[in-house]
Amino acid sequence: MLPPRLSQALLATVLLILPAVTAEQAMATPVKTERIQVAPPEEDAPLVPEIPADAIETEIAPPSTERHAPVVDESAPPPVVHYGDADLPKPVARMRDQMLEAAYSGDIERMRLVLEANEVMPTLTFGDMDDPIEFLKESSGDPDGYEILAILTELLEAGWVHVDVGTAQEMYVWPYFARYPFAKLTPQQKVEMYRIVTAGDFAEMESYGAWIFYRIGIGPDGTLHYFVAGD
Repeated sequence: MLPPRLSQALLATVLLILPAVTAEQAMATPVKTERIQVAPPEEDAPLVPEIPADAIETEIAPPSTERHAPVVDESAPPPVVHYGDADLPKPVARMRDQMLEAAYSGDIERMRLVLEANEVMPTLTFGDMDDPIEFLKESSGDPDGYEILAILTELLEAGWVHVDVGTAQEMYVWPYFARYPFAKLTPQQKVEMYRIVTAGDFAEMESYGAWIFYRIGIGPDGTLHYFVAGD
């Protein structure tokens, strides 16, 4: 039998060694792991969930308008030119009368009533526009819009043509020079034209190959589609 002090010393030594052995055993003991496999996505599966077509808001485009100055075929027979409103359909004649009445009043705000009563806002510019009347004033040579109203009367009092008959672009166009071959203009027609534009304006348009001054287009149903200048 060991002496008491030796027994106690031996017990203390065992207690000191035991935790270290246990730790080494724990480190040496392999940890059981399990590999989890994730199935790859299907080749045709979209990365982003598809949104139903009926859930996407779409903007309805207005009726097609003359977005650019039309290039007239110089080899084609010139269109028939009309004057006044005798040969116009009633809806077209009514819109022309409303525009003339507003223009001759000298109050450009009268044009707001005509534009707002229209089926769609007509094309007044190929750029951005906030308020149509303010835009017309800014386009005029004076702050009150008198010049643009005068141009409007000159256009609607000039001859007109009926173009693109039977198509979605069918239109009554003022002045007829916008759809008339320049090379086929008679001396009398050129005098009519110079009541609206200057010789310098015409020379520029002739070199460009299209009428780029103001023009008006009214559909057969009386809808004003454009009162615009430019190309």
